[in-house]
Amino acid sequence: MRTSNTQGRLARTISRTALAVTAVALTAACGGTGTDSGDGKTITIYSADGVGSWYTTQFAEFKKKTGISVNLVEAGSGEVVNRVDKEQSNPQADVLVTLPPFIQKAKSSGLLQDSGIDTRFVAASDKDADGKYVTLAGNYLSFIANPSVDTTNLTWDDLLKPEFKGKLQYSTPGQAGDGTAVLILLQNLLGKQGALDYLAALQANNVGPSSSTGKLQAKVDKGELVVANGDVQMNLTTVKDKGSKFTIFFPAAADGKRSTVAVPYVMGLAKGAPHQSEAKQLMEFLLSTDAQKSLPDAFAVPARTELRDAPATGAGPSASTVLKGVEIVNVDWTKVLSDLDADVAAYQKATGQ
Repeated sequence: MRTSNTQGRLARTISRTALAVTAVALTAACGGTGTDSGDGKTITIYSADGVGSWYTTQFAEFKKKTGISVNLVEAGSGEVVNRVDKEQSNPQADVLVTLPPFIQKAKSSGLLQDSGIDTRFVAASDKDADGKYVTLAGNYLSFIANPSVDTTNLTWDDLLKPEFKGKLQYSTPGQAGDGTAVLILLQNLLGKQGALDYLAALQANNVGPSSSTGKLQAKVDKGELVVANGDVQMNLTTVKDKGSKFTIFFPAAADGKRSTVAVPYVMGLAKGAPHQSEAKQLMEFLLSTDAQKSLPDAFAVPARTELRDAPATGAGPSASTVLKGVEIVNVDWTKVLSDLDADVAAYQKATGQ
């Protein structure tokens, strides 16, 4: 369920204490980056976390077809971009996958190069006109609630009520991509000052800052929190893989309208990639019809236009089902990036975070 105007490009996390390095389909070079393995090339992908299980299956199939192994380094969206930046003198990453506006930041910082791969089957709004990046999988901002909370008609104003004091938390704008998405969505709904006023009021109930959106899921499931932010793909995956019981919802405005913004995974060829040819093969493979058809079962939306409404084959709700009746707000992410530092500074001043 994606339209051509859903250009959401948000980052999942800017800072983390450590990177989670996962060796996927490796042969001999466990933990290495961009090296030759015992029976062929090993390329490295730095990726925002969230689609690890899908990667595992796809990388195994890619190795079977090409003999090329893939080393996956997962972290927050901002952190993977920062790492590529720090390694410019000795590039390690071949492919970068992150969420805007940090993919735009990577481009503006000269960290990406034109891959030259065929992206004609991806909508113009979902790729860079200069060929530096292309959407890999669609995803959307969401909220989650403990089963004790009735989310049927839960509104943004309801979240300001005293009963949520010390039981609500959202990841911090400027540190977490989904948290930044909260700020951007509220700006679109209330205006910039209105968003600041709302978040300043919400601070009375907010547990405190959090650089990780994913870590909030377990807290909601256990009842330590009753409401937190998240994203559709991550939340549905956690329900399936870990049996979480939280409810996925979208707070309503006073008129009952529910809205969200897109937070897709976006892929680019890293500047100075040690294995450019093999990296391009991987990018083409991940955008292939077969790979993209499997995204609904990973609770993401295919980037290929002909597959956007492809149904999931497994049990459980799809992203399209969850998003039914929810308006996807169109966001100018180039503008978001240009204003981001000032907006985060204003947010910090308004909330004291």
